[in-house]
Amino acid sequence: MRGMLGQATVILLAAILAAAGTHFLHPKAPIWYATQEPLKEDEVTMALIRERWQGEVLWVDARVRQEYESGHVPEALLLNEQEADQLLFDHFEKLQDNKKPIVVYCGSEACQASRKIADYLRERLPGMEIWVLKGGWKAWQEGQAKG
Repeated sequence: MRGMLGQATVILLAAILAAAGTHFLHPKAPIWYATQEPLKEDEVTMALIRERWQGEVLWVDARVRQEYESGHVPEALLLNEQEADQLLFDHFEKLQDNKKPIVVYCGSEACQASRKIADYLRERLPGMEIWVLKGGWKAWQEGQAKG
């Protein structure tokens, strides 16, 4: 009996390790924490952006410059925490003249940079419609792949 319990424990541990390894290493692994949470009051999804505004939004990339330069939404403005004041100055005219909803994104679902930059913009551009893209850069990429 003791030998069977030991074998079962080893098999169970091996299965848990294999599942965890697959989840963290697989490129299309599900995001467990993202599927449970409903949209927050100021969040939008790619589907909502297409539905509400036919994709016509002003994108703001809240990631660090190196990530932005390695790939970003076409015509997205870079506005990150590290350079916020200077970048806001550089983009102020475009932001002020903008009539489209602003959608801020960062690197992932867990990233808080988009929320911080959205709040930063709300303080400096009162009255503007400012949203956070749920899922960030990855959600935008997946949305492009779906068409």
